[in-house]
Amino acid sequence: MNLAYSLVDWQALAPGLASQDDWQRWAQQPPALDTALPVAKPHFLPMMTARRLSGGSRAAVECGLALLARRAVDAVVFTSRHGELERNLRILTALANEEALSPTDFAMSVHNSAVGSLTIAAKQPLVSTSVSAGIDSFQQGLIEVSALHQAGYRQVLLVDFDGVIPDYYRPWLPESVEQLSYAVGLVLGAGETLRCAARPQTSKLSGVLPQSLAFLHGLLNAATDFTLPGDRLSWRWEKNHD
Repeated sequence: MNLAYSLVDWQALAPGLASQDDWQRWAQQPPALDTALPVAKPHFLPMMTARRLSGGSRAAVECGLALLARRAVDAVVFTSRHGELERNLRILTALANEEALSPTDFAMSVHNSAVGSLTIAAKQPLVSTSVSAGIDSFQQGLIEVSALHQAGYRQVLLVDFDGVIPDYYRPWLPESVEQLSYAVGLVLGAGETLRCAARPQTSKLSGVLPQSLAFLHGLLNAATDFTLPGDRLSWRWEKNHD
């Protein structure tokens, strides 16, 4: 499988990292994050909307709004491995305890609540979709972007995000998994400046960063190519600046 894009713009949020200069400096070091640092407060997200969103969704909608303020897009793809896991745990706990459900948790618990919040806050009725595909959620979102390009949508906004995983689920997670809220937003057009080829995954997964953060690290540093590990495939990226 081969994919190709032109990168029009990008925005990202994670603990201690907000501006593009912050991320450029981060990309010159080994890929790691200090999860003890705070995530920057939203600048574009309305306060009432921010209060309704979980940490990961809040970062995702903030990145999306920042990019929509700078760029015109034709469609939006949101990707998240875990989605609204915190809310769903609260709902299940309340049901198990025969307690009343929070109306906000119930309304915002579905996987596409973040992308819906973006289009509402932006007041733009954009074509949108939400994708979850395990560790490969970001890469599968890119395949969705390619499908939208083929369908005639020229510029597509892709936002990958996740939040802190509740402690309840920790026994089932690898110890290396980072606990953080983050979002990476990309505005992608058709082109050849970024090319990706899928290959069979021949070794065990390595690295602790989600795919989108590992992608951003590879994108911003000086290397001309980099590889993102997946579940069954590895994804080799090449940067062409010509």
